Amino acid sequence: MSLPKAELHLHIEGTLEPELAFELATRNGVPLPYASTDELRTAYDFEDLQSFLNLYYELMAVLRTERDFEDLANAYLARAAAQGVRHAEIFFDPQAHIARGVEMGTVVEGLWRALGRSAETHGVSTQLIMCFLRDESAESALATLEAAKPYLDRIVGVGLDSAEVGHPPVKFREVYEVAASLGLRRVAHAGEEGPPSYIVEALDVLGVERIDHGLRCVESPELVARLVRDRVPLTLCPLSNVRLRTVDVLGDHPLPAMMDAGLLCTVNSDDPAYFGGYAGDNFEAVRLELGLGEERLRELARNSFLAAFLEHDEGLRARYLAEVEAYVF
Repeated sequence: MSLPKAELHLHIEGTLEPELAFELATRNGVPLPYASTDELRTAYDFEDLQSFLNLYYELMAVLRTERDFEDLANAYLARAAAQGVRHAEIFFDPQAHIARGVEMGTVVEGLWRALGRSAETHGVSTQLIMCFLRDESAESALATLEAAKPYLDRIVGVGLDSAEVGHPPVKFREVYEVAASLGLRRVAHAGEEGPPSYIVEALDVLGVERIDHGLRCVESPELVARLVRDRVPLTLCPLSNVRLRTVDVLGDHPLPAMMDAGLLCTVNSDDPAYFGGYAGDNFEAVRLELGLGEERLRELARNSFLAAFLEHDEGLRARYLAEVEAYVF
């Protein structure tokens, strides 16, 4: 679906399609434990978040050079543009690369070789958000933030991702305080597999401006009321929720009820190479399986631009919003 939209929950490492994984593996001499792209795709049958993360980190081994990260980002941006994405705020996981001996500069410079010219090449404006792995230590996160300081002209914010259960947001209080002092925007995954209390902690302790996922807020009427009152955006990922068994089938997804409650919902693809669809595919899926009509879809697209970190260019936000209103289904 080519309805103009912003993508606000997208892990660039999660856009590594099997074909590109094999190409990079050959380029860099990295052996993969799969005989073909078809065999690799059969591994994309996940029981839960952790089973996905295991494969996600395994395949990252093929990403070695600036060129690799540039190719990865360009491949995503081309696919996203074809599905109506006009603005993308892209997550990356530097700790997972640094642990493999790939330096912060290699990752950021490589991604920026694609992102820096994306508006001209793909018609997509971009921003970069550095995520901390919540199953790593807070000390590691602080060291990662320190390593990123030379590149903060290219990084708009910080986020928190990876295995959620057992790693509450409060663990990262100090690193988010430092990030705030550096003028970085703050988001965090919360309420995907973790409880609603993690969403509250992310807001109150980390001072986040958006909640990534936030699906389990529906278990707390008080929290829903707060999120509605404060207009806190939720970056939902419907196809991801099904593939990771957070929701059994897409038809059971609470998105319509969440919108009815007044929550500021957006629809995103998360890790599209693994979860069966990019941004437009997610929009098409909720249209078909949840019966969302044209105005509901337009509301989701409008929300995505309202929730984007575009305060530095309100004129650009206004142009994108005008594109949403003018779109003919």
